[in-house]
Amino acid sequence: MPFLLAPGPRRKRSAPASTPPPAPPARHSGGESGPSPHRSTFRPDIEGLRAVAVLAVLAFHAEIPGLAGGFVGVDVFFVISGYLITGLLAREAISTGRIRLGDFFSRRARRLLPSAAVVLAAVAVAGAWLTVPLRRTDLEYDVLAAALSLANWRFVSQRTDYLAAGHDQSPLLHFWSLAVEEQFYLFWAPLLAVAVLCAARAVRRGRAVRSVVALVTGALVLGSFALSLHWTEHSVSLAYLGTPSRVWQFGVGALLALLPWHLLRGPRPLRLLCGRGGAAAIGWCVVAYDASTPYPGYAALVPTLATAAVILAAIPGRGERNVQGAYGVGRLLAGRAPRAVGRLSYNLYLWHWPVLVLAEARLGALGWPARTALTLAAVLPALATMRWVEQPLRRSRTVSELPRRGLAVGVCAIVLPVALALVVGTATLHLMGPATPVDVKGLPPGAASGPSLLGASAGDGPVVPNPAQARKDFPPDRDCQVAPEVTRSPECLFGAVDSPDRIVLLGDSHAGQWFSPMLALASQRGWALQELVKQGCPLPELAVNSPQLGRAYRECDTWRADALDRLRTQPKPRLIVIASLNRYTADPELLAAAWDKTLKPLRAIGAPIVYIEDTPVPGTDVPACVSGVPDDAAACAFQRAEAVPADPLARRIASGAVPGVRSISVNPVLCPGDGPTCPAVRDRVLLYRDDAHLTNAAAVVLTPRLERLLTEAGALPAATAHATPGADGWTELLRDDFEGAAGSRPSPANWQYDLGTCYPGCPAPQWGTGEIETMTDSTDNVRLDGKGALEIVPTRKGGAWSSGRIETVRSDFAPPPGGVLRIEASIALPDVTGPKAAGYWPAFWTLGASLRDGYTGWPGVGELDVMESVNGRDTVFGSMHCGVLDGGPCEEPVGLTSGPQACATCRTEFHTYAVEVDRGVGEVRWYLDGRVYHRVSAGRMDAATWERAVDHGVFLILNVAIGGSLPVADGATAGPDTEPGHPMRVDRVTVKAKGGAVGGGGSEPGPGPGPVSGSGPARGSG
Repeated sequence: MPFLLAPGPRRKRSAPASTPPPAPPARHSGGESGPSPHRSTFRPDIEGLRAVAVLAVLAFHAEIPGLAGGFVGVDVFFVISGYLITGLLAREAISTGRIRLGDFFSRRARRLLPSAAVVLAAVAVAGAWLTVPLRRTDLEYDVLAAALSLANWRFVSQRTDYLAAGHDQSPLLHFWSLAVEEQFYLFWAPLLAVAVLCAARAVRRGRAVRSVVALVTGALVLGSFALSLHWTEHSVSLAYLGTPSRVWQFGVGALLALLPWHLLRGPRPLRLLCGRGGAAAIGWCVVAYDASTPYPGYAALVPTLATAAVILAAIPGRGERNVQGAYGVGRLLAGRAPRAVGRLSYNLYLWHWPVLVLAEARLGALGWPARTALTLAAVLPALATMRWVEQPLRRSRTVSELPRRGLAVGVCAIVLPVALALVVGTATLHLMGPATPVDVKGLPPGAASGPSLLGASAGDGPVVPNPAQARKDFPPDRDCQVAPEVTRSPECLFGAVDSPDRIVLLGDSHAGQWFSPMLALASQRGWALQELVKQGCPLPELAVNSPQLGRAYRECDTWRADALDRLRTQPKPRLIVIASLNRYTADPELLAAAWDKTLKPLRAIGAPIVYIEDTPVPGTDVPACVSGVPDDAAACAFQRAEAVPADPLARRIASGAVPGVRSISVNPVLCPGDGPTCPAVRDRVLLYRDDAHLTNAAAVVLTPRLERLLTEAGALPAATAHATPGADGWTELLRDDFEGAAGSRPSPANWQYDLGTCYPGCPAPQWGTGEIETMTDSTDNVRLDGKGALEIVPTRKGGAWSSGRIETVRSDFAPPPGGVLRIEASIALPDVTGPKAAGYWPAFWTLGASLRDGYTGWPGVGELDVMESVNGRDTVFGSMHCGVLDGGPCEEPVGLTSGPQACATCRTEFHTYAVEVDRGVGEVRWYLDGRVYHRVSAGRMDAATWERAVDHGVFLILNVAIGGSLPVADGATAGPDTEPGHPMRVDRVTVKAKGGAVGGGGSEPGPGPGPVSGSGPARGSG
């Protein structure tokens, strides 16, 4: 900041000189061009103007209501700096014929750098105590950049990277303006020195120097201002923080010093109007500007020219020493109070922001009264630094005697904070662990279903990735998440790029976080992945502003239109996966209309479309939080209500309002249960890389779950879809003949156990049907017989019943588009009848796979009972459950049942039971030994109920229950006469599909024959 006073001794106010000192002889100075303006007289009004600038900035940072434009104080500083520094250099050039750069930089070093070094050192040390480790490393990098006068470029690199969003503000963010000013010094002084050399031989050296430098300055002002306008339009970070786009403001101050204002004798009313108008304009900017003002751009002209007007109003004319006047703004600025604040302004500016930010790092977010109090408290360290650091070094004859001593002081002031930052930063990095690429090989694979993130326990150990790794754990998609200023995505094909089949990943960065899973799923099928993703660009057709560009996000509209046009003109993809942050607007009607505008051309393409619901948005820097409590990640949980609001598009899709689009969600595993908070870490996996995006590691372990959800949605063929169909056209998806040693367990690759009396979380006690048994994984209840059959055996010990219930590991068995899924088993029912069979309830059935995520949603998710029998009757039946709990098109709780079907030998012999889901004709058919005995068609219910019930993946269940609602409805229940130990035997289970793209896809249900009516109680579900 421009906190330099004009050089030379300050005159005593009690006896000011009445006339200016005589000018040097004309042959040395240029006659009336004199010593370059505007003499070396101390300008108390400029010292007071510094107070106005710093108070505006402090009010802005304290968030005092009504003063949101206080950031223009920085512009005021820049103009003052350009005026004072250029005047100093020009006077030296005119008086001596040269500019001594060593002296100049020595003065700047001993004046500015020691105070800055004290603040940087204090922040480096305080940060080690007040901030968590990950923010500490960021802070030490900030200290390095600030000490080397590169802070503005560090913050430019961060603010222009949308994917780095979510980091808390740096305590050294305000050093950007100091870096800009110091870079200006490094550039401006040598440039003027060269210009002086060019004019050194001129007869009238003063006029020549001013003319040459003014011409150079004018060109720089115009060029820099044009660049500022361009960057304000295309990159607000560069425009606001970049040195080239701020040079014009220094240049305006320089022109004030170079042009011959001192030769003019302006009328006092005009000077008065100029000064007061400038002051009023600065005040207006402080009140009228806010964060929505495109800045700097044209808006920066007002405070810049207003500052110039205030300075110009008090420049002495020919023969004048003091032009303040009784009513001039300069007299007010030259008062004791403004000057006192102005003298303190540099140190106050240095200290106030670290005090605010570090206090909030410890105490949390604060309101404007507390921030104001903290800003006032910063006066104490500012006074101490001025009293014991700045002033002693400025006044030291030893230091000022030789330029090299001042430069040495500056070098020491740079080295001290750099050394501290390296020491603290290195220690912190060692504490957090390496920031090397993430390796998830030490973790179990992700779970395809259920409430756990991983398929097995992750054990004890540190989180993966560690916080330092998480901060950099982006999808490895190179530059395919295009930056805000880009209007067209590159080709961005991955995987089998020559394949005619491809998955398209479309949306903003919340779509881009699914890159790794989508690439894995595409590669497994020999397909390509095309990524069309733009940072901060809503996929619904909304008009939004870009925080990075600081204006209307026109590039987003252009990119979206281009992406949709490319999909329309390219070959039809196999699958389009869309995702987007759902917080671009809080207006649900506007959002719905915007989605419709985007989805209409997407649906016209004719490819399956799946919307991945937006993942939780923590709203806080999760890696930083976890770095502070590595042994208690639960402390970083965040509020569910704010992080996972209702997803309006998902609701509309579920209601059938968006035909042709399916919705899936991984939120039940990212934020399980229904408690008030969501976890930051699950099964040792650190889920978020910032305040809004998943780590790539979390996305990778979610791959199996996404695959299941997509196949269940009928949008993705199973990975085995490339298997060659048999001669009959059927492709086998599962076959288990239950070969194995007697007493052994069924294959864990195919089957998993249900245990206890309900699913995890117990959403439906007693499996939702009133059964009395406890399910176990004991071979007393579930075992192979050694002869090619599975036995599920109900047993009773001490009056307590136990039995077995197993499910297929896979839950993605789905009919292909326009094709048929066939589920079949050869089963012999328990060979018991009469009173001994009372309460027996063997079954072979399926459930919609989405039930595994939280085990809720029955009966809407669909249940197909392939075979059921109760109480040892010589009858079997099949049924379908869907719709709503009571009544509805599926006549719940009874369901659409076949009624009893006679089968005299079903207890003593194996019979084949099968169900087919036919998406070609829109029908479900039940078979007993190859004979169709029951049908339910799509025409029996509305399209949304039908689709939710059958148009997705399922998992298979084999079990023998004891007791419950269905045996009771049949007239018997388990009692003392019920005889345990009679197994249901299963010879084989097969799942196969044919027609369409085997293993997945989607189609609208078509008409089919009417159902065979029947009646009977509901099978129920867990």
